[in-house]
Amino acid sequence: MVNSGRDPVDFVRVFHHDSEHQVVTDLWGQMLPGERVDLCLCDVDLDDVDLDDVVVTLAWFRQSDGLEYIWRFVV
Repeated sequence: MVNSGRDPVDFVRVFHHDSEHQVVTDLWGQMLPGERVDLCLCDVDLDDVDLDDVVVTLAWFRQSDGLEYIWRFVV
């Protein structure tokens, strides 16, 4: 994931399920413009889950408006 915007984003966090169907939360904190963080789904056993069930949610706050933004996608 890359913050391709011109402004920092705050309280960035990622939610996904592990192979035991437990929600995993990764707290990334603040991401500066141009900063890149790798998202590893290493603990997801793809033999154990249907690929349509691997949903990742990325959430963050923008300093300019204080609103929470959410991007949800299926891997």
